[in-house]
Formats: sequence, C-alpha cells, structure tokens
Amino acid sequence: MAKMKACKKCNSIVLGEEVCPICKTHNHLSKNFSGMVIVRDIENSKIGRKLNVTRSGRYAIKVR
Repeated sequence: MAKMKACKKCNSIVLGEEVCPICKTHNHLSKNFSGMVIVRDIENSKIGRKLNVTRSGRYAIKVR
C-alpha cells in the first residue's frame, strides 16, 4: 500500500510519489501531517481560498 505524504511548500497530499505534482519539489515531502481537505470546486470553496489552493485535489491542513 502506498504511503501518503504532504508537501511542506503547497500542502498537497501525494500517494507513493517522491515529487510533488503541483510545485515539482522533491525534498519537501513529509509523512508527518494532520487533517485532510478535498477541494473539488476551486471558485466556490472558502476553505480552498483560505489554504491558497489553485488546483482541485487533496490537501493537508498542517504539515510538520
């Protein structure tokens, strides 16, 4: 089973990858994160705006 990791730079959650698909960084992924938000509609998502999300997808609330 693939391990979930969150990017420290953009909070995107990735499954079994070593490179963040959004910001293309590979040394900012962490297994230590809390909370998950799934954003589907960027224009109408208040939480997405609060997290500065630019794409739909899964995002961590807090990454350590």
